[in-house]
Amino acid sequence: MQVLPRSALFLRRFSALATIRRTPVVHKLVEKTNHLLVSDNVRSYASVKSDEAEKAKTTAATLKDTIGQPTIFSKIIDKSIPADIVYEDDLCLAFKDLQPTAPVHILVIPKKIIPGISYADPDDQQVLGHLLLVAKKVAEQQNISKDGYRIVINNGMHGCQSIYHLHLHLIGGRQLNWPAG
Repeated sequence: MQVLPRSALFLRRFSALATIRRTPVVHKLVEKTNHLLVSDNVRSYASVKSDEAEKAKTTAATLKDTIGQPTIFSKIIDKSIPADIVYEDDLCLAFKDLQPTAPVHILVIPKKIIPGISYADPDDQQVLGHLLLVAKKVAEQQNISKDGYRIVINNGMHGCQSIYHLHLHLIGGRQLNWPAG
């Protein structure tokens, strides 16, 4: 029996395979692998959440100086850094998250820099609605519409927002837990 490597790269590749095959056995193995990966790295769910909270606090501390400035997402939009882009139009871009929390985890971002949902103006109404419709379209393309999915917007330090460029997380491909926080 071959021992499979338990690394983030393996999990990412296996999650992509699960997305393609759509079998309960594969999904169970992905869920089990997620658990094993967390155990092998000696990181509990609480510590992962804590890491995200720490990133958000660090980002919030420097926010005054950087608000509205280009972010890593700006570099993905202008193609100066690579991303696995699954959708693009004049208003937005959707790409696979580098640290997925589910077999399907895609970020949908506006091309216009809006630091967060609390920074949106009435003029942004069209792009905000467009982001949700694109998330729906991408969910259909990724074959997760039938079973359901979650759309998340993190906002501010308490919402664990670590990149101040508005983005929607489209998460699915397995049974999600509740409560989310």
